[in-house]
Amino acid sequence: MNLSRLMAQIVKELLSLLRDPRARAILIAPPLLQLLIFSFAATLEVRNASVAMFNEDRGVAARELAAAVGQAGFVSSLVEVHDRDSQQELLNQGKVLLAVHIPPDYSRKLLTGQPAQVQVLLDGRRANAAQVALSYLNLIASEQGGTVTEPVVIRHAFNPNLIYRWFVVPGLAGILSLFTALVVTSLSISRERELGTFDQLLVSPTTPLEIIIAKCVPAVLVGCVMGAVMITAAIVFFRVPFTGSLSWLVLALFLFILSVVGVGLMISAISATQQQAILGAFALGVPMILLSGFATPVENMPDILQWIAEAVPLTHFLVIVQGSFMKDLPLPVISAHLWPMALIALVSLGSATVLVKSRLN
Repeated sequence: MNLSRLMAQIVKELLSLLRDPRARAILIAPPLLQLLIFSFAATLEVRNASVAMFNEDRGVAARELAAAVGQAGFVSSLVEVHDRDSQQELLNQGKVLLAVHIPPDYSRKLLTGQPAQVQVLLDGRRANAAQVALSYLNLIASEQGGTVTEPVVIRHAFNPNLIYRWFVVPGLAGILSLFTALVVTSLSISRERELGTFDQLLVSPTTPLEIIIAKCVPAVLVGCVMGAVMITAAIVFFRVPFTGSLSWLVLALFLFILSVVGVGLMISAISATQQQAILGAFALGVPMILLSGFATPVENMPDILQWIAEAVPLTHFLVIVQGSFMKDLPLPVISAHLWPMALIALVSLGSATVLVKSRLN
């Protein structure tokens, strides 16, 4: 392997990447825009919810409960109804998220020390938001009723105020870095093939291994820089507390990008055009995100999907990056997720090397 020739190839790849207006647009604008949008839009918190209130009890306790619901922070409007049909109609039309029905004996039961129940109807079309809002209502009802015999003090470890951005932003650092590295690598060989310069590589004195390394290094650099920018933005701009080890997180980011680059190189080797490469990158990138545990826990998936998720590098990187922010993740836990990423990188880069060599020959 000739180092000077390899460096020339790497510089050529970087220059072709940075000089291409479409590549610059993909690298800079979309990831930063997605970070800002998803950080504020991707949340499970319920706000500005409309609630229908059907109160058949004119007692003091019922009025206090209705007032407490109307003044709750997640309620934007409290719609008073006077019969069940009106309550159901509002739910059918999607004008309210919840419908609360206070029975006529609610206050009397509370005064006599009996359990007093309130009926809550949920809009099943918005199941997640309705369940979160229901938990808010349960807390309000328990505070107003005053019948809890064994008080339970709830304390949320690592995120006491349940700031959802503390969970989303570190995860976005992994997701956006994945797509950046995947797209850059996927376009590397397919761009050469579409522009007609790939044949020049075949007749040049450059060896296949040098071509593969030259294609990988710029993508690794771009992916690591993008990941570092996202992590820095999480700490500085979004004020997510960082309590872990920065050195271990950098190592995890490098292994993660390295494994993604191998996948992208395989996509690029089998793609005839840049359009095919981009479609291939998204065809693999989206399932990776769904299986990584970012949106739903991996433990809730079927066993076969859990096994597949173990082969997704994003699954392991999310554990490390979120643990580094939320808590000081112990070294044994970090190492338990580092070696799978190293193994995935070895397999993906080895497979990509074999595939690219076969194409070059």
